[in-house]
Amino acid sequence: MAEIVITEFMDAAGVNSLEGFDVLFDPQLVDKPEALHAALADCRGLIVRNRTQVRPPLLQFAPKLEVVGRLGVGLENLDLPACAARGIPVLPATGTNDDTVAEFVMGSMLALLRAGALHVTQQVLAGEWPRTKVIGGRDAKGMTMGLVGFGLIAKQVAVRARAFGMRVLAHDPFVAPGDPAWERLGVERRELGDMLRETDVLSIHVPMTPSTRGMIDARAIASLPPGAYVVNTARGGLVDEDALVAALKEGRLAGAALDVFDGEPIKAGSRFVGVPNVILSPHVAGITHDANRRASMLTAENVRLVLEGKAARVADAALGAKAAAKP
Repeated sequence: MAEIVITEFMDAAGVNSLEGFDVLFDPQLVDKPEALHAALADCRGLIVRNRTQVRPPLLQFAPKLEVVGRLGVGLENLDLPACAARGIPVLPATGTNDDTVAEFVMGSMLALLRAGALHVTQQVLAGEWPRTKVIGGRDAKGMTMGLVGFGLIAKQVAVRARAFGMRVLAHDPFVAPGDPAWERLGVERRELGDMLRETDVLSIHVPMTPSTRGMIDARAIASLPPGAYVVNTARGGLVDEDALVAALKEGRLAGAALDVFDGEPIKAGSRFVGVPNVILSPHVAGITHDANRRASMLTAENVRLVLEGKAARVADAALGAKAAAKP
């Protein structure tokens, strides 16, 4: 039986770097519970993404488990106390897709600002020239970007937004007022309510916790200036989707780009059908070939180090990844 079990997709280079271990790599294993349970009997290292639920019902099938590698940074599918109770470290791929998500945020924002001009390809190919119909939109320069959260990804968004000539505000009670990042990146610290009232483009960058679930609710959305935009690449449940849809349909919001949803995948005929100026993507903001390779290589190395009894080097690698991601 396999020493290392990989239940979801992973870059081939990362899988191959685990040479020397008996590895079971099956990207569909997450959808085959009986096979997954059987595979865990001799598993020492488990590598997952966001769909595999690493909780007591699964852990009971893995008596030899020593480490869990997470191909990403979200931890909602992992029962951290249950893992800690068994002394099993959970190692996310911190710092491997910060730039990737930040680029996606900026691309989504620009697509929203010029949506009319970007959705007439078929008309142009047909020989039409709908120029006067699509002239409009907004310039990013001079607008205000509001960041909910000021962690690694949000800081990368701030760097890019400032390069576009945007004013940047951020709310994060866990980043002290005296933190040098505020001044270094030219970002103004705000309480959430104050920030919302000044924000033209709201980008969300906080983890899902009981206190953050639904934090961008109807009241928060109503606090945004008329014609504001919302971009969510964090977690779907952070935003009240019904309130967001209502604001878009009423024209109080000018547009929204959502890469994450409260329940994934969303079902056909969902609340988003017929909503104007909305861009929907299937939870891919942090995944490019480059980012997937980085996350796969780091996760494989983390798992290898633990299984080889070199856990101290994992902490060093994590610190190095954070330092490399620091703008």
